[in-house]
Amino acid sequence: MAGATNEIVLVGGGNMGSALLGGLVAAGWNPAGIVVVELDAGKRAGLERDFGVRTSEAPVAGGGAVIAVKPGDAAAVCAQAAALGIPRALSIAAGISAATLQSAAGPSCAVVRAMPNTPALVREGVTAITGSNVCTEDDLAWAERVLSAVGLVVRVPESQMDAVTAVAGSGPGYLFLVAECLLAAAIDEGLPADVADALVRQLFKGAGVLLASSPDSPAALREKVTSPNGTTFAGLSVFENDGLRAMVHKAVRAAAARSAEMGK
Repeated sequence: MAGATNEIVLVGGGNMGSALLGGLVAAGWNPAGIVVVELDAGKRAGLERDFGVRTSEAPVAGGGAVIAVKPGDAAAVCAQAAALGIPRALSIAAGISAATLQSAAGPSCAVVRAMPNTPALVREGVTAITGSNVCTEDDLAWAERVLSAVGLVVRVPESQMDAVTAVAGSGPGYLFLVAECLLAAAIDEGLPADVADALVRQLFKGAGVLLASSPDSPAALREKVTSPNGTTFAGLSVFENDGLRAMVHKAVRAAAARSAEMGK
């Protein structure tokens, strides 16, 4: 596989790598210019069948690499990309700093670090990116173009990536827990499980669309649905009295601290 024909080399065909691949193809990227490096033969066959891309068991050269491997393997893969002459790499491995990845790659391959979240699986993700000291505006713009295939992309300094991880990266898990609790409470209140499940799923979908499309802040939207002494007021009062705000702050702080630990 000649490097000149490989626009993107995607290393890792797991859930997030496959989600990004699907987004790229749907966004109009030419599958013939994408090579997926994946050890699992079954996954390789599936990716070739589903997306029309080429695959390889071993790393290959190309115009840019997307690193979608386990965090512990990301630095080594960046070094491999640089050794193959790939000029830029985009890592979506959690907790590994751009400086660490760039050190492994050396000066010939500019490394961008990204933190996507799982809604990228349905192309509704949000991804924060930060560049190493080697990156140019062109490198960051390339990373944005790749990642915009699966959702919103924002730029932040490296110092804010742990907070991004704690809020956006881990955030879907927090929301899924709330949905789980609402579902259990609905069933406890006598709703059939299938009805409760449908209500909770649509509740999160509808509220999410409203929040994303409205110019109002979350606080303003909350106030609009809260009549004085009404049912929403009664429920929210329990959250306030039991310290939900402080609990959320503690959860984000704990996740950010763990992200920082992983990067050491």
